[in-house]
Amino acid sequence: MRIDLNADVGESFGNYNIGDDVALFKVITSANIACGFHAGDFSVMNKTIQTAKENHLSIGAHPGFPDIQGFGRRNISMSPSEIYEMIVYQIGALQAFCHINHVELSHVKPHGALYNASADDVKIANAIAKAVFDTVPNAVLFGICNSELLKAGTNIGLKTAGEAFADRKYDAKGRLVHRSQSDALLTEFEDIMKQVENIVIRKQVATITGEIIKISADTLCFHGDGNNVVEIVQKIRKKLEAKNVKVAPLEMF
Repeated sequence: MRIDLNADVGESFGNYNIGDDVALFKVITSANIACGFHAGDFSVMNKTIQTAKENHLSIGAHPGFPDIQGFGRRNISMSPSEIYEMIVYQIGALQAFCHINHVELSHVKPHGALYNASADDVKIANAIAKAVFDTVPNAVLFGICNSELLKAGTNIGLKTAGEAFADRKYDAKGRLVHRSQSDALLTEFEDIMKQVENIVIRKQVATITGEIIKISADTLCFHGDGNNVVEIVQKIRKKLEAKNVKVAPLEMF
């Protein structure tokens, strides 16, 4: 058994600090770095790449809708060509910082509302996959398990990774319960650990309506701005490794 532990990071902006990336980088294996549209800025992007490099993490671009005020969690109506160009633009920015820091851009994971839309909207999924393929064809495309985004990535010739979430609840379709619902997040460590064990060891996840859905996850997401996230990831990684689960970046699998 094996799993990659990723987190959405680099979300600070100017004088506003979000999350404790330095501590989090000690316990995760892959970093999804915001590209300035929903969070982050040019200084944060550069510094985050440098810190991720120091911790030998897999570095990924985390592009989202241009929605800093809403943290990229609000849907914006855009044509497939606009989405394609928006993703190319953001990947290109992070790719430049990777270049000057002599590291590889290993993966791409859409953020927030864009990520959720790409799970079921074929046109959006295809636009994202094409943007990734045209800019970083050797990168791995992250998408929620059993999604149109993963299909689009495979169809165009990308390597893909099915992603599951440690602290988010699932609906009957295998999609994330919307954050607007009061019970969308798992907050107790015991509940998070139970879901992680189900996903990693049993290849399944329970939904809010009681169904058990089969999923095959390559990478597990934690949110860098979550409460006590560093402590939670540290405990989970220790428990997984005690169960002989190999925790490592995808390129080491």
